Amino acid sequence: MSMVNALTRVQGMVQLDRQKSASLAFLIGVIILMLFGLARVIDWMSDEQQLPLSQLMLEGDQTYVTAMQVREAVLSVGELKSFMLQDVDSIQSSIEALPWVKHVAVRKQWPDTLKVHITEYRASAIWNGQKLLTPSGEVFDGSPSDVADKSLISLHGTPGSAEEVLATSRELEKKLRKIGLSIQALSLNKRRSWRIVTRDGVRIELGRTARQERLARLVALYPRISAQDKTIAYVDLRYDTGAAVGWKSETGPANSQD
Repeated sequence: MSMVNALTRVQGMVQLDRQKSASLAFLIGVIILMLFGLARVIDWMSDEQQLPLSQLMLEGDQTYVTAMQVREAVLSVGELKSFMLQDVDSIQSSIEALPWVKHVAVRKQWPDTLKVHITEYRASAIWNGQKLLTPSGEVFDGSPSDVADKSLISLHGTPGSAEEVLATSRELEKKLRKIGLSIQALSLNKRRSWRIVTRDGVRIELGRTARQERLARLVALYPRISAQDKTIAYVDLRYDTGAAVGWKSETGPANSQD
């Protein structure tokens, strides 16, 4: 190999190395610019002044949960942040604490909206004069005053007995309707004694045992009792046979036993 050819080959290799170095430097430069640009975009999107959440959109049930209640629940977690930084879990927890809220889903909608979808509880009865029951017997913190126009049955019982009392009220209601009565209130006390108050003000004492037998006795006796030209105050079925009946009068209740 001549000296000229060797020199030419060395020069070619040097030129190739320079081209590779230039390509690598260009690629590194592009990557650095991309990372810098991405950092600037993230920084811009994270700036509360650039993408502030300023709109609140409510969806779903809004019968008892008001827009003002939801707004106050949202703001109670602190001042809203930017679209990228805002934590929706804390907002969701705050809204879930509202009395009538059974389920809530909170999500962000680009570029400035907070969407809140609410599912409310359905009230089936009043529980212990202070709370409400769902059709499945779940106790929730809705106020009885919220459903004052619904004429819901009033149920009373010990802690943990809500489902039992609700189921019993339905069972008793079906049978009492046969004799023209409807339940206004039903209670189960600590001694597990049952008491009914009908919508026309009759108090019915069923006691602790033989509830079905006593109710059947009431159904059989009630036509004779109601045939009296008197207003019934109470019917006490806590006897082996028959029933004690109290009548309303101007001077006070009078008693008789059937």
